[in-house]
Amino acid sequence: MRLLDSIRTAFTLPDLRRRILFTIGIMVIYRLTANIPVPGVDLNAWFTFTNSGAQGGLLGVLDMLSRGAVSNFSVMAMGVYPYITASIIIQLITPIIPYLRELQEEGEQGRNRITKITYYFTVPLAIAQAVGQIRLIGFSFAGTAGGDVLSQILPQFGFSSAANILPTLTTLLAMVGGTMFAIWLGELITENGIGQGISLIIFSGIASQIPQNLLGLFTTTETDNTARIFSLAAFIIITLVTVFVIVMVQEGERRIPVQYSRQMRGRKMYQGQRSHLPLKVNTAGMIPIIFAQALLTFPPLLASFFVPTGLAVENEGGLVGFARSVSEGFNAGSDPALNGIAFSLYWIMTFLFVAGFTFFYTDVMIKQQRLAQNLQQRGGFVPGIRPGKKTSEYITAVVRRITFVGAIFLATISVLPGIMQFLGWALNIPGLGQSAFVINGAGLIIVVGVVLDTMRQIEAQLIMRNYESTITG
Repeated sequence: MRLLDSIRTAFTLPDLRRRILFTIGIMVIYRLTANIPVPGVDLNAWFTFTNSGAQGGLLGVLDMLSRGAVSNFSVMAMGVYPYITASIIIQLITPIIPYLRELQEEGEQGRNRITKITYYFTVPLAIAQAVGQIRLIGFSFAGTAGGDVLSQILPQFGFSSAANILPTLTTLLAMVGGTMFAIWLGELITENGIGQGISLIIFSGIASQIPQNLLGLFTTTETDNTARIFSLAAFIIITLVTVFVIVMVQEGERRIPVQYSRQMRGRKMYQGQRSHLPLKVNTAGMIPIIFAQALLTFPPLLASFFVPTGLAVENEGGLVGFARSVSEGFNAGSDPALNGIAFSLYWIMTFLFVAGFTFFYTDVMIKQQRLAQNLQQRGGFVPGIRPGKKTSEYITAVVRRITFVGAIFLATISVLPGIMQFLGWALNIPGLGQSAFVINGAGLIIVVGVVLDTMRQIEAQLIMRNYESTITG
């Protein structure tokens, strides 16, 4: 009821209503743009292959990450993931490169410069991912249809002929432009709407795929009513339990007591106050999962460059065979019965990446907040802990201890689809693995996290406006 009351109150305020409607409008524009095909693609050939059931494996995962844009061969096929990957790399090298480290310490102006550098770095990453993704499409369908199907889907793609250079550049430019347009839409939401723009762009894609994924669950189990019942029950239980745990962990915090010393103002002495410093169990939110998903798409994309288009042959060589295994099996949609090693390696790497990025991103966030320095400047201290370096070390130790719980939580949620796939294969229940893909754990964390963050921003706007109305009478 509180949620509905906040939304109803928000729509009664003209400025806040405009922000909410602006956010919804931008997300609608993004979803409409996701249906615009890439220039040069033969849609008849494309839909012939996708409707024949050839789509799957990593291609299906890329479609999930792009939230349906790959299945339409859209200009938004890469989503915002090149930008996320660029952000990861910039954050990793910032402590190493003195120029970036100085920019980070310059405050808002320095952070704006780092953001511009991230945009510039996104473009070459997007070009590389566009080429890899197109090659992967040809490889994915060649495994089932045989022959060079890429020449049928994109008849003028490639640099082998001078006549194809301009159409190829047009295709790549359209895909890179789609990514940059999606990033720009996200920035518009952040500046003029409600919520964090890039997260809301990803959220809109996840929400739009839920009906289609649910229909796919029923289609997968249409010949087996028992499997359908088990799969549907698994979907409901997983969703409810996961949402409950996500909310509990996302809202969980450790409160460190803080004492403020007495202050003299004018001729009056004010008694020191007691407060607390709230530290979130999951400070990083859903960012580590987004980071991990973005990075884990690169090994199969890079491996696809070393795989010749067509079916596998017996004497194709160890390197080509290894690259083919990575391209085919190192993804969330691979079959554990056919690619057991690559399947296991993918989910192990997912667990480790998510856990590692949780610690990394939390450390970055805590260092940027400079909690110990801010407390000392305001006359605050943690009882029993010396101000300054000792307080900083104490806060860091507490954060890392509670982050361990958050990291294990995020990593476990992220590998839940893999666990369900393995159980479905072991128990021979066809739709059990699909039940975790209707809206997977990573998607649920993003959805719940975005909803909670957006509602906090709406409530903050409401509190601020009520405060202003109280002052002005």
